[in-house]
Amino acid sequence: MSTDRATAFLALHQGSGFVLPNAWDPGSARILAGLGFPAIATTSAGIAWSLGVPDGGAVDLDTMIARVAAIVAAVDVPVTADLESGYGDSAEAVARTVARAVQAGAVGGNLEDTAGGRLFGIDEAADRIVAARDAAPRGTFVLNARTDAYFFGGAADPFAETVERAHRYVAAGADCVFVPGVNDEDTIRRLAAEIPVPLNIVAGLASRMIDAPTLFSLGVKRVSLGGSLARAALTALERAGRELLDTGTLGFLDGALPYAEVQHRFSG
Repeated sequence: MSTDRATAFLALHQGSGFVLPNAWDPGSARILAGLGFPAIATTSAGIAWSLGVPDGGAVDLDTMIARVAAIVAAVDVPVTADLESGYGDSAEAVARTVARAVQAGAVGGNLEDTAGGRLFGIDEAADRIVAARDAAPRGTFVLNARTDAYFFGGAADPFAETVERAHRYVAAGADCVFVPGVNDEDTIRRLAAEIPVPLNIVAGLASRMIDAPTLFSLGVKRVSLGGSLARAALTALERAGRELLDTGTLGFLDGALPYAEVQHRFSG
């Protein structure tokens, strides 16, 4: 079944483009799958926040893999895991992390080329992709190589740096490339033309938001949301709590699903 899901997930990248929403627990995953999304991604940020800690390394690998496994078990669609930078200092550690994600039922995963706010050297980053690919052969796992030349900055020419890294990661075994932090249409169009595999852009992360149909028109194949859905949910919760605390009114329930409807979402 995992191979079938991996095949189905990879096939999504060959079409005109698809939206990949990011869930943070089994409940959010079931809601999203129930709406008809053909695949679900996890979000390290959303998972961290759901555990009451900040994003960026506060959640250990065992906890993260357990949450990935719970999300996989909750839905009947392919799940790809946010594996951050691989949870280890070495390529061997990255391979072990990817193998554990496969064991948890994930049929894809993101791997970042940064740790501690700095880009790995390009050779080291490529070696980590090779190790990940060796741990999860093509056809069983869709490997999404993330490069943060734009997101973290520091590169003299982030476009050239991104393209060079993308080509190295593809040669190392990546199935697609993820470039967060880009928020202008011309750059995205140029990246899609220069990168020889499907391009993943995250919507809602940059200060200037570009919607999914526009991204597809620029050549993007995969649009993910990162922690944006989790942020929206937490914002709604905070606003509801603020209303209760300040006025005691229940305006936040306007438009909320009735109890029976929520129960229906989680039945069966």
